[in-house]
Amino acid sequence: MKQWNLKISKDVQGALSKGEPVVALESTIISHGMPYPENETTAREVEAMCISVGAIPATIAIIEGECCVGLDASQLHQLATSKEVIKASRRDIAIAIAQKRTAATTVAATMMIAHQAGIKVFATGGIGGVHRGVADSWDISADLEELKRTPVHVVCAGVKSILDISKTLEYLETGGIPAITYQSDKFPAFFSADSGVASPYTMSNTMELAKMILVHDQLALQHGSIIANPIDDSASIPREIMEEHIEAALEKAKERKVEGKGITPFLLKEIAEKTGGKSLKSNIHLIKANVRLAARIAQDLAFLEMGGRK
Repeated sequence: MKQWNLKISKDVQGALSKGEPVVALESTIISHGMPYPENETTAREVEAMCISVGAIPATIAIIEGECCVGLDASQLHQLATSKEVIKASRRDIAIAIAQKRTAATTVAATMMIAHQAGIKVFATGGIGGVHRGVADSWDISADLEELKRTPVHVVCAGVKSILDISKTLEYLETGGIPAITYQSDKFPAFFSADSGVASPYTMSNTMELAKMILVHDQLALQHGSIIANPIDDSASIPREIMEEHIEAALEKAKERKVEGKGITPFLLKEIAEKTGGKSLKSNIHLIKANVRLAARIAQDLAFLEMGGRK
């Protein structure tokens, strides 16, 4: 496969060349997932947290047509404030590069670029999935397709609660994609620790997860995995309350004919208003928790790849 022309930051390149832990981070959460200035503040805090745990953060985006792995402060600020930043999934990458656009990368696009850079662990908030009412809309996130063909392991708070979680897990099973929940037998629902759906697999520590990734690589499996990290009880919003807000937001989206790329940002904004900002605080909390877990997994994986044994 032809290698991409990536612009990798000095810190990220140095860590990769030495076999040190690196964690990929997406950028759509900065440009389309949160309002300013919370988006920029969170991005900076997340990177700092990753470093404090012992891993190098690699925030990924397309900046003026270049696939960048590791961003500087001015690039983060641009993503957080510019209205010209587009949202790029797999289908949009070549267009964004050809037109020299600046694009924030979704889970799918971030996975692709991370894999090209040689990064195996990726932290995000939640993944996309099968949308509610899929029988009418056929709306299934490209994130799921990417997980079927790109060997990057995604640490998240489960599937976004605005989606159909049961159908998403069925889709993952059909695609041969492992869905593992960290220290729980219940699959999480983003804002809520328990979706009411049993998790296919449970693993209790980061070394166990790192060993799974190592074996995955040794077998040369060409798909990724989901490592679901339930939100802490202190920041969790009860599932019953979230369901009321989600149903109201979905009805409003239907009335306004919001669909495609615009549906998730619209629903998240509506839910933030309905919860009085609590969902935004929960979102920030879970992202930090996922990055912390991903950094620890990346550390254990680097240890194993260097020949360590536990």
